[in-house]
Amino acid sequence: MLDWQIITEKIQQSTGRPFQLLATHAVGGGCINTAYRLEGSDADYFVKLNRPDRQAMFAAEYAGVEEMAGCAAVRVPEAIAHGSTAEHAFLVLQYLPLHPRSTASDRLLGRQLAAQHSVQQPFFGWRQDNTIGSTPQINQRCSDWVEFWRDQRLAFQLQLAAEHGHGGKLQKLGERLCASLEAFFSDYSPQPALLHGDLWSGNAAADAQGQPVIFDPACYYGDREADLAMTELFGGFSSDFYAAYKEACPLDPGYAVRKALYNLYHVLNHLNLFGGGYRGRAEALQEQLLAELG
Repeated sequence: MLDWQIITEKIQQSTGRPFQLLATHAVGGGCINTAYRLEGSDADYFVKLNRPDRQAMFAAEYAGVEEMAGCAAVRVPEAIAHGSTAEHAFLVLQYLPLHPRSTASDRLLGRQLAAQHSVQQPFFGWRQDNTIGSTPQINQRCSDWVEFWRDQRLAFQLQLAAEHGHGGKLQKLGERLCASLEAFFSDYSPQPALLHGDLWSGNAAADAQGQPVIFDPACYYGDREADLAMTELFGGFSSDFYAAYKEACPLDPGYAVRKALYNLYHVLNHLNLFGGGYRGRAEALQEQLLAELG
């Protein structure tokens, strides 16, 4: 049985306000965590639950939400609390009724995401590791983007894939690609921008006023193209979103090639999370990228 009393007390401690829990409502849409809306007398909250050993995952997501909220660009649900009971790790966020994005909200999201990407640091990575889905995401600070993407993104996922039994062609192509990575950046030097990190279409919506909202981050500082590439991977965003983003912050012509490099990371992660159905897609992306090198 869920220990709502501990979570309720944590909400009260974090907000400094009393919270009377009236009802809990299961919320669908996630494949990693279970989620609920906590209905209160004067406020509602969104709660994610997982195994107790996932507490660090939620602590990192809490920090990521705060990082994005701090730049006041795209709206994110307010981070309320995180912790664990004997049975569950939990993350509590502000509950926002979400609606499908519109043309207007997509245009605004494009401009606001460009503003978020203008928030920079003098390093790639972040102050802590986090997760992409439930996979560890390493964020050790690094001054060299090629080194960061090769070692902490592609090579890390390829090693996980090898441990899961995906060897052979996938690994041989991966080795060749990692050895040639600098060629994709011969005339392009990305700056460390604040990334959402997992910005597919299912992690963006609009609030009741039509303002864009993004959630479920896997934050770090990296090439802004990595966020843009992810928006094209699963379903994509509207042409209005891309037009507004490019108007605010034009893209380098090489993005058309590099977006496959960035999405390879997420396809490899899906292979590691969900199995062999993604292997063919990962190999095809590797072959596509190697063909670009001639």
